[in-house]
Amino acid sequence: MLKGKTALVTGSTSGIGLGIAQALAAQGANLILNGFGDADGARREAEQAGNGIRVGYHGADMSRPAEIEEMMRYADSEFGGVDILVNNAGIQHVANIEDFPVERWDAVIAINLTSAFHTTRLALPGMKQKNWGRIINIASAHGLVASAQKSAYVAAKHGIVGLTKVTALETAQTGITANAICPGWVLTPLVQKQVDARAEREGIPVEQAKRELVMEKQPSGQFVTPQELGALAVFLASDAAAQVRGAAWNMDGGWVAQ
Repeated sequence: MLKGKTALVTGSTSGIGLGIAQALAAQGANLILNGFGDADGARREAEQAGNGIRVGYHGADMSRPAEIEEMMRYADSEFGGVDILVNNAGIQHVANIEDFPVERWDAVIAINLTSAFHTTRLALPGMKQKNWGRIINIASAHGLVASAQKSAYVAAKHGIVGLTKVTALETAQTGITANAICPGWVLTPLVQKQVDARAEREGIPVEQAKRELVMEKQPSGQFVTPQELGALAVFLASDAAAQVRGAAWNMDGGWVAQ
């Protein structure tokens, strides 16, 4: 379905990003991976998911605009540009507002929000030239509702939803769409750290900490999987979603329905 298209997925060496990259690869899209994790392992998994696709990698630090520009130039020179842009890179820090380290606030906003602005502004000219493109921003249930001690993350994810809507409006009469996916709890390495910290803090087994964490927010009691999110990303990249524009699509086990 996506044969001949090139997808750039930021933060795609593990977790949600890798799951989405694999799903796009399975539909024939060439891939550009990005992230600080195991790039060789992610490349192998992406190549196995696809059939004869090209897989590239760029290690841009998504907090640095100059490196993002370099990554987008790499996409242009090596792949002829980006057709499907998935802004997924993200970090987390948990603290009360008055205790929140300023440098951590700046880092969360830079990686979770500002990087998506830079990749989008750099991808749009090429997409407009082709009159086809898909921008898929990975927001969060926290792009729709808040939780205590996550001020930077919640602010960034609300910002991503807003950026998505503006991008959708500015491209509304083109073949380019922009949408956000808002996952609930996904058992990524980022969330596993929160599970481990909870288990240690409360002196409980990790499995118990995992169940308690997900049940606090997610009525289904089940984690969302990267594979489920990948399937949604494939739909949003498809022709069937040509008139899905500016959506903030929650996949959250009922979290924001409460």
